Amino acid sequence: MRGVDGPVTRQPDRGLGGPPEARPTDVPPSGARLAGLTTHEAFLLAQAEGPNSLPRPRRTPGWRMLLAQMTHFFALMLWVAAGLALLAGMPALGLAIALIVFLNGTFAFVQEHRADRAAEKLGNLMPATARVRRDGQPRTVHVTELVRGDVVLLSAGDRVPADLVVGRGEELEVDESMLTGESVPARVGPGQHLFAGTFVAQGDAAGLVEATGSHTRLADIAALTEAATRPASPLSVQLNRLVRLVAAIALAVGVVLAGVGIALGSSVTTALLFGVGVTVALVPEGLLPTVTLSLARGAQRMASQHALVRRLEAVETLGATTFICTDKTGTITRNQMSVVEVWTPAGTVVPRGAGYDPAGIVTGDPAAVRLARAGATAARACVLGRAVPRDGEWVPEGDPMEVALDTLASRLGAMDVPPTARLPFSNERLFSAAVVDGRLHVLGAPETVLAVCSHDLGPEQATAVLNEYADQGRRVLATARAAPGVPALTQEDLRHALDLPLELLSLVAIEDPPRDGVREALHSCRTAGIRVAMMTGDNARTAAAVARQVGLLGPGGVVVEGAALPADDTALADLLDTAQGAVVARVSPADKLRIAGALRRHGHVVAMTGDGVNDAAALRGADVGVAMGKSGSDVARQSADLVLLDDHFATIVRAIELGRATYANVRRFLTFHLTDNVAELAPFAVWALSGGAIPAAIGVLQVLALDIGTDMLPALALGAEPASRRTMDGPRRQDNVADGAVLRRALLVLGLFEASVSMAAFLWVLHGGGWALGETPDGTLLASASGTTFAVIAVAQIANAFACRSETHPAWRLNPLRNPLVLVAVGTELVLLVTFLGVPWVSDLLGGAWPPLGGWVWAVGAGLLLIAVDAGHKWLRARRRG
Repeated sequence: MRGVDGPVTRQPDRGLGGPPEARPTDVPPSGARLAGLTTHEAFLLAQAEGPNSLPRPRRTPGWRMLLAQMTHFFALMLWVAAGLALLAGMPALGLAIALIVFLNGTFAFVQEHRADRAAEKLGNLMPATARVRRDGQPRTVHVTELVRGDVVLLSAGDRVPADLVVGRGEELEVDESMLTGESVPARVGPGQHLFAGTFVAQGDAAGLVEATGSHTRLADIAALTEAATRPASPLSVQLNRLVRLVAAIALAVGVVLAGVGIALGSSVTTALLFGVGVTVALVPEGLLPTVTLSLARGAQRMASQHALVRRLEAVETLGATTFICTDKTGTITRNQMSVVEVWTPAGTVVPRGAGYDPAGIVTGDPAAVRLARAGATAARACVLGRAVPRDGEWVPEGDPMEVALDTLASRLGAMDVPPTARLPFSNERLFSAAVVDGRLHVLGAPETVLAVCSHDLGPEQATAVLNEYADQGRRVLATARAAPGVPALTQEDLRHALDLPLELLSLVAIEDPPRDGVREALHSCRTAGIRVAMMTGDNARTAAAVARQVGLLGPGGVVVEGAALPADDTALADLLDTAQGAVVARVSPADKLRIAGALRRHGHVVAMTGDGVNDAAALRGADVGVAMGKSGSDVARQSADLVLLDDHFATIVRAIELGRATYANVRRFLTFHLTDNVAELAPFAVWALSGGAIPAAIGVLQVLALDIGTDMLPALALGAEPASRRTMDGPRRQDNVADGAVLRRALLVLGLFEASVSMAAFLWVLHGGGWALGETPDGTLLASASGTTFAVIAVAQIANAFACRSETHPAWRLNPLRNPLVLVAVGTELVLLVTFLGVPWVSDLLGGAWPPLGGWVWAVGAGLLLIAVDAGHKWLRARRRG
């Protein structure tokens, strides 16, 4: 069936959703060619051309993927740290670091292995067997045995096994949504093409095989999918930079301290072991698991919002998204056709109801309702689609547009009378016809039907209404019936139905209504500085109307068809990069992949949605591929980083909000980690700069106890901080996750304060015990001072956990119950602190002792002062910004 602007008719050779080619419709295969091959001919062709199967994509062996996860830069740095720990005589530490790398690498490998099998799923779209005509007789063969020249016999429900040219198929409808993005099945007639992987929605057909295996359109998409490479996430790029920086600093400090030790008279072995120990201590062993678990926490939150994450790094990448390329049908709209208005010469009728439920109400003048009922009777008689009850709800069976007409007829109280004769719709005729109760009824394209209706029965007014509906992007169908006194036609005569005098009954306006919440989600995108473009295989006029209805397309927005896109990628990105929104209609899979690349090179982080096989390459080529979970193909889901379990655009926006929250959390625990590193480095720097006159305040094992023991849980708790109400206010910063603001706050404010106070406490205890500069302190006194330093750093880090919950608000203004995990982590850290300092064998191993009462006063005071210093720094920053 075809509306005035709907994409429901099949254009000749439209291919994968692109524009019609500039040549006439193909000539149907001759009767002789439809006789099929002989078994011997098929055998010879199969030997020459090979099997009808998609080429298997080149796969990276699993062991190599696992090895890559174990040997990237961060992992290599930690492996070296584990080896250095063994050399330094700390086997337990080396084993712990190795275990961390192994667990993280295995987890990442599982995620990547599952996500990297999209192209293999394409083979599942090929049926196992096919019915062909060989030796003049129908027979069933394995699909791999098909060859060019075979005649394939198709019926409703069959998957098309190869690229075919239709020889016959009077009522043939084909669902091409997996390839073209069209939202409804296409009518296909003799001489037109069917593509492998599509399936027959209605009718019977015989088609001549013209391409098999690697020569099919499906194979072209497989090649696109295989060639598309997934870009590195912004987070992984930024963390690699940070880790390289920290590793360089740790190595440099280790080398310098080893040199200082040798200069002060230590043996080369002792100095080297000391340098190695310090290097290992300064390596951020807890950073990798903290990042991984924070992303996993974000993925868990997204799953609760109907967004399933298939690749953990996509959690943060979503938060960085600046451009969303979204489908229309099923994502912006409900993928549920409905008649929203019926115009008749006697007036307008408005039907209302839920979905395809036949129960509903209609409003309008009684005379208009009667004409609308007559028109609905005509429409129902001319179509085969019906609404049927299933599992307590009414669902479409057949073409959704035809089902919408059936639902309209039920709501108007029209009788479902089987026609005595019926002529299906075709591209050539542009109408269908049926005889009901001896009277001819017609349903078709308005421009076709209106042209033959009597001019005194309303066509001139109807033309104005038709233009109004078209401007609203609605699909429009016209119904008419034979004028009184016209005799009923036979089946053969129905082809000439438009040669008879007809009276216009109605114009039927059909819509696919927008989903609830889409307008609000699009408003959130604008507030957050995120651009949105609609990518659809549908007609431009219809897509633009839907985009305007939901607020995606503003007055200065762009509407363009795939064939009209600029050839230059920079011009393409400039065209689509508009705050007023963009619509790209009749888009092909290659177009979507090219658009994603152009926008990325234009500086955008691109989220691309898709549901069909044709979307697989674009999903992999975008920064974040988003597949539909309910209506999408398995190929699309396997290619995507994120799967929407409810197919709703608003879910993408909620996922972006959670991604932004995860990004903020990464900044929080990076600030927390880096602050601790300054305090841990300070004792060794003071020892080296003083030429050994001031002993090292803490030892290597104490540093490791702070890193892995007391600091790990608060850092993980900061990774679970809920999203702020201002998360979607304004564009997200695209700078480094550890940018200047994070580094200044961590290193020059919080870290410097912790280092200064902890060293002051250390010297205070030593001085109180009678120590003088340059002397070697008593072992008991040194252990007490070292324990005090450890306690000051640990308690200051407890306060730092509360301070790092926000980059703008002081700790006392934050509700502690909003993130109860911080309270649990702090409680656990206090228990560990008491254990490390109070259990004799543990304190002896680490090298510190229980602090004196004055030492605990220093520790508590350090925590309170750190919160005050942090609040002052936030106030100064706010004042400078304001």
